[in-house]
Amino acid sequence: MNRYPWWKYAIMLIALVVGVLYTLPNFFGEAPAVQVSSGKATVRVDASVVVRVEQLLQQASIQADFVQLDGNSVRARFADTDTQIRARDVLERGLNPDRNDPGYIVALNLLSRSPQWLASINALPMYLGLDLRGGVHFLMQVDMQAVLTKRAEGLTNDVRSLLRERDLRHAGVNRVGDDVEVRFRDPAVAARALDLLANQQPDFQWTQVADGDAVKLVASLRPEAARRVQEQALKQNITTLHNRVNELGTSEPVIQQQGLDRVVVQLPGVQDTARAKDIIGRTATLEVRLVDDSAEALAAAAGTGPVPFGTERYVERGGGPLIVKRQVILTGENLTDAQAGFDEQQQPAVHLTLDAKGARIFRDVTRENVGKRMAILLFEKGKGEVVTAPVIRTEIGGGRVQISGRMTTQEANDVALLLRAGSLAAPMEIIEERTIGPTLGADNIAKGFDSVMWGFVAIVVFMIAYYLMFGVFSAIALSVNLLLLVAVLSMLQATLTLPGIAAIALTLGMAIDANVLINERVREELRNGAAPQTAIHLGFERAWATILDSNVTTLVAGVALLAFGSGPVRGFAVVHCLGILTSMFSAVFFARGLVNLWYGRQKKLKSVSIGQVWRPDGGNAAKAEG
Repeated sequence: MNRYPWWKYAIMLIALVVGVLYTLPNFFGEAPAVQVSSGKATVRVDASVVVRVEQLLQQASIQADFVQLDGNSVRARFADTDTQIRARDVLERGLNPDRNDPGYIVALNLLSRSPQWLASINALPMYLGLDLRGGVHFLMQVDMQAVLTKRAEGLTNDVRSLLRERDLRHAGVNRVGDDVEVRFRDPAVAARALDLLANQQPDFQWTQVADGDAVKLVASLRPEAARRVQEQALKQNITTLHNRVNELGTSEPVIQQQGLDRVVVQLPGVQDTARAKDIIGRTATLEVRLVDDSAEALAAAAGTGPVPFGTERYVERGGGPLIVKRQVILTGENLTDAQAGFDEQQQPAVHLTLDAKGARIFRDVTRENVGKRMAILLFEKGKGEVVTAPVIRTEIGGGRVQISGRMTTQEANDVALLLRAGSLAAPMEIIEERTIGPTLGADNIAKGFDSVMWGFVAIVVFMIAYYLMFGVFSAIALSVNLLLLVAVLSMLQATLTLPGIAAIALTLGMAIDANVLINERVREELRNGAAPQTAIHLGFERAWATILDSNVTTLVAGVALLAFGSGPVRGFAVVHCLGILTSMFSAVFFARGLVNLWYGRQKKLKSVSIGQVWRPDGGNAAKAEG
């Protein structure tokens, strides 16, 4: 009756082993490390950078615990801070020979001290949030009005180009606020223009109104289109910020939308607020120029001659020099979209979409320069680099441009991202700024750990004193619950914050409630005269429905917090929901396995150690065993 099949005990053992393995990394602490990340949009960090870092450290006789590629950065861990600082200086000199034009960012960082064999099975510690590790917090307001104004200005240029191409004479195109007004002296021309513009610019609502003797067309952005434009601008800003904060060396930045027009930026471990502001507010600009392929330019690129007048020397993505003309053909303001895809030969390519003005200029330039190269440059911090320089094969019209050749699928995605999100789509202003010191974070960790530990100890002492052996089973199940919760959070690489610690403490109290229900059900069956084995079986079976109902209703509340909350509320909700799931497993499945293992093999069980069971008539139904 009270026996588990072998496979259930196997599940318990596997859960216990997995819990221990994935909880262990959280107890090793952190070690000093150096992080190498890209300092330019055109510089990639890959396996070749790992080899260069290892070689530089070996030449300087610096021993690293390990050097590994982690996402878009290379990280090297060291035994102490002195070695860390020496390594940082060596890598800075070796990777950035030109201090005025660094290609890589070499930043100090902290990594877990957990052994490599744990990291090899992806057993990594939880990240610590801003309130536990210290760092900087920014709340940024996005200027949505500037987004709509920019869209209206773009429409003004597009309308002029469209009417010029169709030879429709107008009396002026002006932007009035977020609307665009087009005046016509001839009503027939106005009617033709209305059909053209409504077809070519579906995002705008076109209205024809009388304007004295003339006719005026008024364009206003549709509400759904305005929302889409604002959402795209916000997403582009968030993507751009993600690209920039890598320079700060922070392990787990939090960059997320808050409300309709705000962005929260949290950088744990960063204490230099001024540098964080500089990087977050950095601007990047895109330019399209022609490549100079004259003999003088080729000699200058080879280093055997001076740079010709009217040109500049830049470095191409592959590392080779390129002589580019100073004249700017197009800028990033003319680019409306950039997406990775494939060309006619199914080779990776980048598809660009230009506005009307950019399309007209691009068509004229490509018609006059077939067979020549066109360079696309990205400027950051006053330094420009060539992202790509394709050959113009034919005249390109229609505002759609394709960049292909010598490009992998990943490179095509990277180029599209650079061109699409090289700069902020809308201005942002920092409206709230906070700096949390590492000492305060350490104090928060200590207090949070103490609260969980003493809460756990108090619960365990009460359960053992009140329920004796069944209290021991409950205490072990509660320990397993805490172990599994920390393991799951580590497996998900969740960020632990103070609200998360509060949720762990709350989970302990809620988890033991299930064991109390089970123990009291067993006592009730014993009180009613059931045999010990029968009482154990019925106690667990009849308590299950109550436990399920109470946990499901609590889980619904947790999911609501997760869905509609933000920031600390979501952090609390994640731990809360996971804690409910682990508590149901440990309190019911694991605790019953322990009871079955202890009592299930005793065929003639006369009593169980569950504390004093009082009969209504004052007698005792069972006695506590020693």
